[in-house]
Amino acid sequence: MLIQDHDSGFEVRRQTSEFFDWSTFLITVLLVTIGLISIYSATYEVGMSSRFTQQLTFAIIGFIAAIVVMFLPERWISYFTYPFYGIVVLMLISVLIFGKEVNGTRGWLALGGFTFQPSEFAKLSTLMAIAKFLSSKGVDIKNLRDLLVAAAIMLLPAILIFKQPDNGTATVLGATFIGILFWSGFDLFILFTVISAPIIALFSLLGTAAFVTSVSLFAIIAGLLRRKIWMTVLAVVIVGGIGFTGKIAVDKLEPYQKKRIDTFLNPGSDPRGSGYNVIQSILAVGGGGLSGKGFMGGTQTQLRYIPAQWTDFIFSVPAEEFGFAGSVLVVILIFGFTLRAIRIASETASSFFSLIAFGSAATILYHTIINIGMAIGMMPVMGIPLPFLSSGGSALFVNLLMVGILLNAYRTHRRKQFA
Repeated sequence: MLIQDHDSGFEVRRQTSEFFDWSTFLITVLLVTIGLISIYSATYEVGMSSRFTQQLTFAIIGFIAAIVVMFLPERWISYFTYPFYGIVVLMLISVLIFGKEVNGTRGWLALGGFTFQPSEFAKLSTLMAIAKFLSSKGVDIKNLRDLLVAAAIMLLPAILIFKQPDNGTATVLGATFIGILFWSGFDLFILFTVISAPIIALFSLLGTAAFVTSVSLFAIIAGLLRRKIWMTVLAVVIVGGIGFTGKIAVDKLEPYQKKRIDTFLNPGSDPRGSGYNVIQSILAVGGGGLSGKGFMGGTQTQLRYIPAQWTDFIFSVPAEEFGFAGSVLVVILIFGFTLRAIRIASETASSFFSLIAFGSAATILYHTIINIGMAIGMMPVMGIPLPFLSSGGSALFVNLLMVGILLNAYRTHRRKQFA
């Protein structure tokens, strides 16, 4: 590839590889490979190897799609963003009417012999739509009208997903939105208050001491973020009030939702029922030791003690079979991917790509914290997959499309550097 060097006036031949983000790509390949190995191990002995074949197929298709997206002009991606968002919203409406129900959630659409989850596509389409809006000329996130429009873009698919009901995925959209607000320069004090409210509400369920401690910690941090005492006091009153009503809110939840929270707070209260998966996952993660029990040698994995081990509890498979070393490798790779996305967000000159890149980092990080937290009993079971590892064609395909946009942002930035 020939690039004009403006300093010397000569054309300089640049290798195509210089415009390819090998770090992000190789991290993604390693994560997908670990996921495939884990799914193969978790499904082989129970006669469900078709899940591995399906995941492998989606991985191949997804990587091809990522490379295609990488070479698309930015204006094309921007142009098709709103139509993509609109199509996904229509699919979310359709799934409530014609969708296939699995485990109490009506979240799958069947097209011929192909089944997919529109909610997974909503994660990317919503991220792109918000990024396009906020990067538009004259839009300022600190303007109340623009903030409300951006929130509406997020809330429409979130409400439709909540109706399925799929509360876990709905929270992903909220986490992504908060990440975008942060990157857009939104008020940190307000963001911290919004994030703290549900956390303190959860702590209130652990007892008075946990509630008082969490509110006190919030007050200290809030005071450091905002010097005006009256605003800090108001925030403490609001957050404390929300936290105080935590138990009241839980009482109004559906029985299965309350069961999930009870399991999170005390997995041992129902070891043969709702707490079974969590307990077995904790045993698998802890049983791996330092180096693990070897590929396809995990007791919990091979004897299928964890029913959802290839989806929600996939982390327990590499943790048991490859031990602490395998667990750390997965965490390092995912956080490495997140840091790459943040670096791309900070370097690219395109505000559209920058918002998508940081939003992608927020999405992947949220998924990882919740999913691994579920596997070790530190987070409530919310049905959120581990990025690139959990079985699920729709999720893997969408994540690889996200990777394609990151590669595009990197390529575009590098080309402009040498232009």
